[in-house]
Parts: sequence; C-alpha cells; structure tokens
Amino acid sequence: MNKFYLILLGLFPSLSFASSVTQNLDLTNHWAGYLALTLFVIAYIFVMIEEFTHFRKSKPVILVAGIIWAIIAWVYASNGMPHAAESALRHNILEYAELFLFLLVAMTYIEAMRERLVFEKLKVWLISRGFSFRQLFWLTGFIAFFMSPIADNLTTALIMGAVVMAVGSGNARFISIGFVNIVVAANAGGAFSPFGDITTLMVWQKGLVDFQQFFALFVPSLVNYIIPAVIMSFAIKNEKPATVVDRIVIKNGGIVITFMFLLTIATAVSFHNYLHLPPAMGMMTGLGYLMVVGYFVRRRDSLVEPTSERFDIFRKIASAEWDTLLFFFGVIVSVGGIGFMGYLALVSEAMYVQLGATYANVLVGILSAIIDNIPVMFAVLTMTPDMDLGQWLLVTLTAGVGGSLLSVGSAAGVALMGQSRGYYTFVSHLKWIWAIAIGYGASIVTHIWINSALFDNVPI
Repeated sequence: MNKFYLILLGLFPSLSFASSVTQNLDLTNHWAGYLALTLFVIAYIFVMIEEFTHFRKSKPVILVAGIIWAIIAWVYASNGMPHAAESALRHNILEYAELFLFLLVAMTYIEAMRERLVFEKLKVWLISRGFSFRQLFWLTGFIAFFMSPIADNLTTALIMGAVVMAVGSGNARFISIGFVNIVVAANAGGAFSPFGDITTLMVWQKGLVDFQQFFALFVPSLVNYIIPAVIMSFAIKNEKPATVVDRIVIKNGGIVITFMFLLTIATAVSFHNYLHLPPAMGMMTGLGYLMVVGYFVRRRDSLVEPTSERFDIFRKIASAEWDTLLFFFGVIVSVGGIGFMGYLALVSEAMYVQLGATYANVLVGILSAIIDNIPVMFAVLTMTPDMDLGQWLLVTLTAGVGGSLLSVGSAAGVALMGQSRGYYTFVSHLKWIWAIAIGYGASIVTHIWINSALFDNVPI
C-alpha cells in the first residue's frame, strides 16, 4: 500500500533497513518465514472483509506486525544475534514515523477546512454551476490527476475525497464510483512526477531517472486514468444533485486555513527539494502555521459568535482518521519484517532473472496492488537490475499505477476507505478492477510505443 502509500512516503530514507539484507539470515525456507507469511495473509483477509465483519482493518495488521517481529527476534537471538532485529525494526519505525507525521498534518488540515465549511462551499458552488453527477465525476477526476504531481497522490486523494463526499451527499453510488475514480486519477497523476508518489521519488533519488525524464510518462499516465474513467462514467446517471437552497458562508478563518494548507504543501516540497530535509518536517512546520492561525481564529470566534463552538486545533487532530494511520503502521512494519526475512529480494531476483525486465516490471505493478509498492520498488532498487531508461520508466509507471488495481494497493485507496465512512470499500473497488486493468495494460503499451527510443532493445 503506498502503495504509501504510502505518498509521501517518498520521503523516507528508511527503507535502508534492507541494505544489509545480505548479512542477515535467510528465513525464506525456515518455519519462521512460513509462519510470518501465513499470518500476514490471514491479516490481509480480515482487511479485505472489513465491510462485512466491521472489524477495523488496523487491528489484525498491528497484531500480526508484532508477532512477525517477535518471531524474527526469537530466531536471531537463538543464532547469537540478539540486536539484529532491533536495528532493522528501528528503521521500519522511522519510516512509519515520517509517514505518520505527514498524514496527521494533512488530515488535520482537511478536518479544519471541513469544519470551517470550505468543502460545503465548494459543493454549493459546483452544484450552483449546474453540473450533473457525471460532469462532477470528470471534474473531480481531472483535478485529482493534475493536483497529484504537485501535492502527492495521498494528499490529493484526501482533498478530493472530501469534495466528493460533500458534493455527492445522499448518493452512495456516485460517492463509491467517484472514490474509485479519484484513486485511479491520483495514482496515475503521481506516476509522472518525482513528487507524486514515493516510488517515483525513490527512483529519482537513486539517480536512475532525471527529473525532466519523468514527464515522458505523462501520456501513459493519462491513458491509465482516462480508459477506466470512461468506462465507469457510464455507470453514473446523468442527473443533477438536489438543488441547494441554503446559502453557505465559509466560517471565520476558512480561507486563511486553506491558504495555509497550500503553503504547507509548498513548504514540504521545498524542504525536501532544496533543503534535503524529510517532507514530514515541512508538514510539521505547516502544522505550526495552523496552530498559530488557529489561535487568532479561536479568539475571533469568541468575539463574533460567543455562543458557538470555538475553533480548537487539538480537536481537529483528534478527528483524524486514526484507524487508517494505525493501519499503515501495521502494514509497513509487517512488510518490513517479511522483507527482512528475504522474501522480497528472492521474488525480485526470480522475476528479473527468469522473466526478463519487461514482464518483470509489469508484474511489479500487480504485486504493488497486493503487497504495497514501497517495499516492492525498494526490492527492485536493491537488486539494481541492468535496465535501460525505458525499463526504469516502465517500472516507475507500473509501481505507481498498479496500486490502483485494489483499494489496499495504494496509500490513496487506504486513506479513502477510512474517509468514506462505508461508501467506498475493498469490494466496491474490486467491482471495477477489470476496467482499471484495461487502463493498466493500455498505459504499458502506450509507454512502450511512444517512448520506444528510450529502450535499447524492443521490449517483448
């Protein structure tokens, strides 16, 4: 889940835990490895059936994460290496900490803007323009596609998800399909920018693809979004939302908070791009912006509307989607443990040696939907297979958009499952996997066709 997620992620020097994989025990044929894989699969089954069990997705993955690392620690201690597991786990926790802080700030801003009626105002404006649900479907999708390369796919999904929830209030079908559309659009848009997804950032930081070379993926990414969007649009009735009678006025400080959010995103990007600091630090600086602004908003609330509930930044933090945040912890730590056992490197090596670069890179995208694109891409980068620019762009594309195949395949999808309050689920996304798969295949073919000059040999 990235697939960050996991977006943002990109930012994490973390994955370095596997840099010493060659010095670690190979547990791929050990009872501990088999047990860890079994537990992880069981946990993921619970995630997939959350819609029916109402058993929050964070619970099984957190439990399994602890058990997996306890198993690893036991095995290593038994082999005279009591601190090896501790060192590796600390890198995993660091990775999660950066992701956690990034997401917490983004979610806090979204909750603040929601409470200040920013999204309600946007909803009223969109409806007052006379847009139908089908037009709103396309509008929110394209906004997500072009916002993602700048704001990252996770942040984009959270913002546009809030808009869809507001605009489609009362229309469960529109919200469900609209969320699928946003996930596909955000992941596709993030694939052609180093800042759009953690996987693109990892490839860029590795020096394998220059900044401007990523834009060769623009057309393939657009194809990846357009095809499933066209198919899904036919499932939306061409009717208009209910007329809004009430006039919505953004509450005190709403516009300023929105501006602060944009400034926070710019700060995070600048911290990483120019100061070489983790984007999470930029986001936390942005939280400082909100806290300072919140002080004055709160004081003005007490003067203008003394009887109303005043703005409280800590209530906004408490309103974040904690189930999603904790779910990321379980996934990152669990997958990190599986990778530490040697499975990810084993799979990656087998793919590139036996299948060849093209088929292996296509498979990377499929694995990204099931496992998470971050560890999969890291495994590929760790192997450093001998590939030309076209192939490196191909794996960047597939790892970025492959997560759209399943709702749990990307950070954007996971975050929206938490935000949707039951409208968007694993099953509701799965209904459209066939359309998304068509777009996935078409984007690969498009890349190989229009960027053929970037390949040393004709891909087969």
